[in-house]
Amino acid sequence: MSVSRPHTTASSLQRAVHAAEKHQIALYLIAIAAAVAFGLAAPEGAGASLEHAIEPVLAALLFATFLQVPFLDMAASFRDVRFLGAVLGLNFLAGPLVVWGLIQFLGDDQAVLVGVLLVLLTPCIDYVIVFSGLAGGAEDRLVAAAPLLMLLQLVLLPVYLYLFVGSDLADIVEPGPFLHAFIVLIAIPLGLAALTQALSRRFAAAKAVEALMAALMVPLMMGTLFAVVGSQVSDITNRFGDVAGTIPVYVAWFVVMAAVGVGLGRVTSLDRPRSIALVFSGATRNSLVVLPLALALPDAYSLAAVVVVTQTLVELVAMVIFVRVVPVLVRSRRDREPAAPRAI
Repeated sequence: MSVSRPHTTASSLQRAVHAAEKHQIALYLIAIAAAVAFGLAAPEGAGASLEHAIEPVLAALLFATFLQVPFLDMAASFRDVRFLGAVLGLNFLAGPLVVWGLIQFLGDDQAVLVGVLLVLLTPCIDYVIVFSGLAGGAEDRLVAAAPLLMLLQLVLLPVYLYLFVGSDLADIVEPGPFLHAFIVLIAIPLGLAALTQALSRRFAAAKAVEALMAALMVPLMMGTLFAVVGSQVSDITNRFGDVAGTIPVYVAWFVVMAAVGVGLGRVTSLDRPRSIALVFSGATRNSLVVLPLALALPDAYSLAAVVVVTQTLVELVAMVIFVRVVPVLVRSRRDREPAAPRAI
């Protein structure tokens, strides 16, 4: 009996991992609900403590995500000019135009305006890869695009703020949080994942790390959702009246950008996985990266951080919906082609 126990344990673990992957959307919703309950019931200061867990658990999630990407085949992703061009056009041309239209429906509160601009003008470079992968999107293309998206938003965000609201607000944005996020959330996990994959061809320990991180994907996503929502939900409830007007704007953003992304994918003749990745890239925003930036603003703009967190909560719900809906909206090229006339 003792001889078969390791095999039995391994089989039980595999079944548990398979069950978690099969029901991951339900598990994510449970994590969000538990985080809301914790955030509302926890004593004052607990949320701030939980906030410190966001960055490390997100970095671990991205490390696990990057490990699933075959780096030996990444050269094709960097050469995919059509996809990169579509992603950049969607995020830095179409996206800002949509933002300009949406902010016309906001009030006159400058802090609210700054928060909305900070989050909607910065494309996501982290868990978009996870959610896109769940929907069947091309994760390798998004990994290849992430460094470029991060660097461009670092350069262009002050430009957009200047164009939208003038030089006063553009001058208060510091690049430090962006550079920190790029190093901690992209460069380090990406480098470690590439190194682990290279070592796994020769060392069993590296191969074991790959297997372990693959098994932890769903728990890590649940941990990320719990940390983000649980640490911030009390701030939203305390100031809900001040930020409630941003929720319709955020909902409209996801609807409009999904439509624009689907249309652009068809115009550029991207295949189904790349089209799905394009839609997710255009809709998801860099809220976890810009949150430290919003928290670092002067006291007069303290509401901006709550506005950013509100977008995070709306986005998490939207991503659960996107995983189901976007694959239906993005039909394969074969599905879009009219059927050949039947021979008579």
